[in-house]
Amino acid sequence: MAKRNIRLSTEEILRKKCKEVKNITPNVITLLEDMAETMYASNGVGLAAPQVGVLKRVVIIDIGEGLVELINPEIIETSGSNIDYEGCLSIPGTSALVERPEYAKAKAFNRNGQEIFVEGNDLMARAICHEIDHLDGVLYIDKAIPEENE
Repeated sequence: MAKRNIRLSTEEILRKKCKEVKNITPNVITLLEDMAETMYASNGVGLAAPQVGVLKRVVIIDIGEGLVELINPEIIETSGSNIDYEGCLSIPGTSALVERPEYAKAKAFNRNGQEIFVEGNDLMARAICHEIDHLDGVLYIDKAIPEENE
């Protein structure tokens, strides 16, 4: 495993759409492991492959309940609405209010090529949506709700 450099929001790669993973190769497994090491070293709760410079549909999430690895994830169900502050390892030192579903369910493949379903409320739902957005070149700042000055 190796810690990789996290790409910043000014880098064009974060605005590109990622390619589907056709085969889960040793390189994909290494990517998952490197992403986990990078995320934990940066105190993040999620990381998408383009954030480490790889245009593949791969994300990891750990909201404190254990590592979740998602290959080719897609959101299949959402409900409710929740507005909360959100940040991103690619935009250090900032946060903004973003509206996300209160509940989200995604299907994906795990590192063994098995189809899995991941669902969650609140922070997990937010993380699922945030990380999958990265795979389509969308950053949370694109969805930020302008705050009024008091």
